[in-house]
Amino acid sequence: MSAVQSDLPRRTAEMARIVHGEPTVALTAEVVVGLAMSLVSGCDAAGVSLVRKGRVRTVASSHDWCAAGDRWQYEQAQGPCLEAMQPHEFLIESTDLRSEVRWPRWTPRVVDELGVRSMLSYRLFTSSSLVGALNLYSLTPDAFTTDDHAEGLILAGQAALALSSSEKIENLQLAVDRRTTIGQAQGLLMERFDLDSQQAFDVLVRLSRDSNSKLFDIAQSIVSTRRLPEQPAPQGS
Repeated sequence: MSAVQSDLPRRTAEMARIVHGEPTVALTAEVVVGLAMSLVSGCDAAGVSLVRKGRVRTVASSHDWCAAGDRWQYEQAQGPCLEAMQPHEFLIESTDLRSEVRWPRWTPRVVDELGVRSMLSYRLFTSSSLVGALNLYSLTPDAFTTDDHAEGLILAGQAALALSSSEKIENLQLAVDRRTTIGQAQGLLMERFDLDSQQAFDVLVRLSRDSNSKLFDIAQSIVSTRRLPEQPAPQGS
């Protein structure tokens, strides 16, 4: 048993304390990348890829060349990051990319242009959803030790939970902000056209429908310009 494995409870608690609590997904991902760089000895670069609205994108990376390696995977629709996200996978490793045959469109470029020789990609997921992947790059073949695998495993588990939590916080804040904007637009309509709350909301709905725009976008336009978006003034009852 490795040193990391024998001290698993304490190290898991330490990572949880560090990773959890950031208010945004971007900040959480930056913390995860920093931990990967400091804890995984074979790691020369690290990145976090997240699934957003059906698309994969890198939200944090330690180096520009790491972000490029991720981006080429998305463009070629193949690579360890994308493979790690598959339901039947959890960890994808390549000990020497120079002899790798699984990703023929991606591997030659990342080896020749970036000098990457080995990789670890961990699937980031919770019990209810796929979050993304933690990608660890090395410029050395067979770079990752048993302890590196264990550190990455602990970090990936905590990262998935922390990123999912941060995303929920962001979504809640977005919902609050949107409700506030809609309420402000209702207030402006009520004051200007002597409407009650329901009538003002009905006006927003009509403007949204007639202009084929989202209700929030209509409300935001009214709040920012203090006028209706190219629509006749409503009549109060």
